[in-house]
Amino acid sequence: MDRLQAMRVFVTVVDLGSQSAAADHLDLSRPVVSRYLAELEDWVGARLMHRTTRKLSLTAAGTEILPRCRQMLDLSTDMQAAVSEPDDAPRGLLRISVSTSFGQAQLADAMAAYVKRYPGVSIDMQMLDRTVNLVDERIDLAIRTSNDLDPNLIARRLTVCRSVICASPAYLREHPTPQRVEDLSLHNCLTHSYFGKSLWHFDQNGEPVSVPVQGNISANEASTLLRATIAGAGVAMLPSYQAGVHIHSGELIRLLPQAEPRQMNIYAVYASRKHMPAALRSMLDFLVIRFPEEPGWDIGL
Repeated sequence: MDRLQAMRVFVTVVDLGSQSAAADHLDLSRPVVSRYLAELEDWVGARLMHRTTRKLSLTAAGTEILPRCRQMLDLSTDMQAAVSEPDDAPRGLLRISVSTSFGQAQLADAMAAYVKRYPGVSIDMQMLDRTVNLVDERIDLAIRTSNDLDPNLIARRLTVCRSVICASPAYLREHPTPQRVEDLSLHNCLTHSYFGKSLWHFDQNGEPVSVPVQGNISANEASTLLRATIAGAGVAMLPSYQAGVHIHSGELIRLLPQAEPRQMNIYAVYASRKHMPAALRSMLDFLVIRFPEEPGWDIGL
């Protein structure tokens, strides 16, 4: 039995949801697919799937075996690439999770530069404003902004994430410009649904300061808050990687520069160092250079 092919058939059946779909995808006949599954079950010594005419589901053994089959297939791909390609030519697919705001403002351009340098690599960017489970969702790399990471994951720090308080000229023509952080309580503050919803934290003159805020617009991702702020809806705390270009253009006015919102760090996070593909290793090295300790988007702010 070609055990590697049997594992590939098993994984494809699970991913596509049926044996017929897997047969079409792999250019095999339905009986051949069934034979591979049966041979794999014989080798493992347990039934891997419940098969009915309507639904396919994994047994307990199948649930245990599935991630191991994926690992074996990935390792096989790595071994073939190591033989057929030089070390400096990474290839394959990388699935990357990133917030909508950082993805749109910074990572999309970075990925364009990366694939130009490494044309053998394909990038699948998942723009998700939530914390993903890297293993369950088959994410190779996540870009996270945090000061509290999961200790079970491996993180490589990229750069700092600073925020700025800003509003549009139109809003400031109709409302007094805040002179102190305490003045923010008197303004319509546009807030993130999960971060700083009702309390904004600052470092002012070396001392921590927290200010209660409220407003009539909140959103679960910063890109929406950016558009609303430019439209004159209120005052927002936005990441400088996103707001900087609009401050330089005059679409937004930076407020309270003497009070710095709490800083966070931007990390590249992955699940394991074992059998790390050349593409992932090269991506990490590329991101460290692309996003240095003092990022370009903070220049002039």
